Amino acid sequence: MKIETSPFGKTADDREVTRFTLTNSHGNHVSVMNWGATLLEVNVPDSQGKVENVNLAFAELAPYLSGHPYFGSTVGRFCNRIGQGKFTIDGTDYQVTLNLGKHHLHGGNKNFTYQFWEGESYQSEDAVGVRFQLTSPDGQEGFPGTVNVTVDYSWNDKNELGIAFTATTDAPTHLNLTNHSYWNLAGAGSGTALNHVAMIQADEALDVDQDLIPTGKLNKLDGSVLDFRKPTALGDRIDQLPATKGYDHCLVVRGEAGHLRLAARVVDPSSGRTLEVETTQPAIQLYTANHLTGDEHSAGAGGHEAFCLETQHYPDAPNHASFPSTLLRPGQTLREVTVHRFGVE
Repeated sequence: MKIETSPFGKTADDREVTRFTLTNSHGNHVSVMNWGATLLEVNVPDSQGKVENVNLAFAELAPYLSGHPYFGSTVGRFCNRIGQGKFTIDGTDYQVTLNLGKHHLHGGNKNFTYQFWEGESYQSEDAVGVRFQLTSPDGQEGFPGTVNVTVDYSWNDKNELGIAFTATTDAPTHLNLTNHSYWNLAGAGSGTALNHVAMIQADEALDVDQDLIPTGKLNKLDGSVLDFRKPTALGDRIDQLPATKGYDHCLVVRGEAGHLRLAARVVDPSSGRTLEVETTQPAIQLYTANHLTGDEHSAGAGGHEAFCLETQHYPDAPNHASFPSTLLRPGQTLREVTVHRFGVE
């Protein structure tokens, strides 16, 4: 296994961004960078041994510096939505950035995706990796507390990509962290992903209003458009979701949160590539890239030409006492792990 570094461009304030390439003993490799603690490429073989990148990515830094579809991004402080951008902690009301109409999305405008992270590579007995670190100051995007966050990417000979989040705070605050990669197991840029067959270990999904803000209710999935307990092609029932132009839904992962367990498995019939996702997080957001524009702003990829499986806590959790808590207090450490295992069948 080996680690290589190379320049990937400079930020507006002239900071050099480094691309780290992690290669296992089979020659399969992933690359990450310290702008946005972003996953760039994941190069793995198909059933015939042909290696291709399966994660949508830009070839240069410039598109990552401005608004983009969160390609491979670390998203925070709070991924997904907070209704009205409001919550209360210990009797104090907070208003965070409204960047989705009257709601908050993905941490606001200057979120973790658009920040420079310090990166350090490492090699262990069975993996190579990079640890990225960031300090988010008190009040950033309206969130209380100075928060120190670490994102640890690891890659091993089993073609397992691990993403581990840890975080601490000096004041009570809400955190919900995810990686926002867009997968196409036939190869990035190869066209539709709707023929991919998905199995998701979820019996319930969050009920949401017309703005996709949770109502607080959980819906049983039995026979619904969101029921992926049996392997089902992403495109089989997608026409039942005209309001969202496809899937953009948070499903409750079966099993005990805090323990690594299978959340989803996806197969691309054309290439034979498989992706298994295990996570400690309580939920997973299935998104079928409904709003990709098909131009330079999305690396040429159009709607439904990729899918996201964003492991996370429930959206709007600060406003629902019945949801798993996203509140982090001083002295506590947030720890969440997600493993993406690539294979063939």
